[in-house]
Amino acid sequence: MNSKVPVLAIDGPSGSGKGTVGQILAQRLGWHFLDSGALYRALGVAAIRERVSLDDKPTLARLATSMDIHFVPRTDGGAAAVLLHGEEIGDPLRTEESGRLASIVAAIPEVRQALLQKQHSLRQPPGLVADGRDMGSTVFPDAILKVYLTASPEVRAQRRYKQLIEKGFDVNLPRLLDEIRERDARDAGRVVSPLKPAEDACILDTSQLDISGVVERVHGLLQERQRPG
Repeated sequence: MNSKVPVLAIDGPSGSGKGTVGQILAQRLGWHFLDSGALYRALGVAAIRERVSLDDKPTLARLATSMDIHFVPRTDGGAAAVLLHGEEIGDPLRTEESGRLASIVAAIPEVRQALLQKQHSLRQPPGLVADGRDMGSTVFPDAILKVYLTASPEVRAQRRYKQLIEKGFDVNLPRLLDEIRERDARDAGRVVSPLKPAEDACILDTSQLDISGVVERVHGLLQERQRPG
């Protein structure tokens, strides 16, 4: 891992806005982008395709090690394309089922260790914006700035509902809220790298902020950290 390359670590629960904020800032800064959640979602999708049981930890870890995944920025400024073994799998990764699978495999220590090297390999010049749940606390503890975005479960469920409806998915808001609460509990309660802010993270509640407001706030914090002296 190239420790001289700056990292902006953005963590938080599902629906806090970290992915959208991270993508926008990566484009603005000209830095690489890591959507760590997509790694775990892709592994869940790969496990189903390969008919690997989610209880088979050794095989899941081997699958994680061999998984060829890349993030390719789009020229239109949209979200980066996710390629799994050369195939774009953006739509399967956006379903609530893939999120559920990701939360399950992310709780397996062997899987997290297998994917750690992949995440470190994306730390390339001129910089990296890393979005996830343990980017600042575990994966990049020396990040130049660690931000933890949060919002109430109700706000996050509404955001996710709107996002999925716009993409044409058939979703139920009350069920979505229940799933978000269940995932929060599972992510916060796992033994390895539980969902929580890094000790030196800047915590930002986005419940009353739009995306542009969060982007400007985080960018301002980063500029302060990069300022000489």
